[in-house]
Amino acid sequence: MVTLEDAVIARLEYYGEHFEILVDPDLAADFKRGKDIELDEILVVEEIFKDARKGDKASEEAMLKAFNTTDPSEAAAFIIKKGQVQLTAQQRKEMQEEKRKKIVATITREAINPQTKLPHPSRRIEIAMEESKIHVDPFKSVDEQVTAVLKAIRTKIPIRFEKVKVAIKVPGDFTGKVYNIIPEFGTSKKEEWQQDGSWIAVVEIPGGMQENFYRKLNEITHGQVETKLI
Repeated sequence: MVTLEDAVIARLEYYGEHFEILVDPDLAADFKRGKDIELDEILVVEEIFKDARKGDKASEEAMLKAFNTTDPSEAAAFIIKKGQVQLTAQQRKEMQEEKRKKIVATITREAINPQTKLPHPSRRIEIAMEESKIHVDPFKSVDEQVTAVLKAIRTKIPIRFEKVKVAIKVPGDFTGKVYNIIPEFGTSKKEEWQQDGSWIAVVEIPGGMQENFYRKLNEITHGQVETKLI
């Protein structure tokens, strides 16, 4: 457990009342993400405050009104889950980097260069984000930020979200395995067996997943696959 000096504040406004607790910043962040951690390991002081810095404790009436309990552990768990946990500078930096990587991965998977119909390498997207001076919010979801990022980097590189259709033809021996991996990439729009025993399909996938899709098909069929972008 961290010392009182190294503790951070987790706070929550609820039912018109203000609550604060003193917590270990790393354990509280892990608990907020869903890790199973005992509250007594997280709480630096087992008290619920109205103002932690002044040492003003929350009243039992306020706790009953907001949490229907006066148990500090139950209230603290709710405060951490639903409230805001103050971050250290290092935590904020790490969370921003983690969220930035997820944004880049999403755009790389979903977007293409409309001029070539091919995906952009992730490094090209990273550079475009740097040039556009993108600020990544560690608290907002990836989905909330991707649209804004895409709009900003469009001034730097030709890019848009687009699904593409790929026609594939595989020998009958590999059909089952290929059929099973299609949902990982997209959806099958058309399927047909050929007289020679081979199987053809038209698969719709996010534009940025083309390279991975082709690689997987070649891996499964040992190179015995025919593909065509349509």
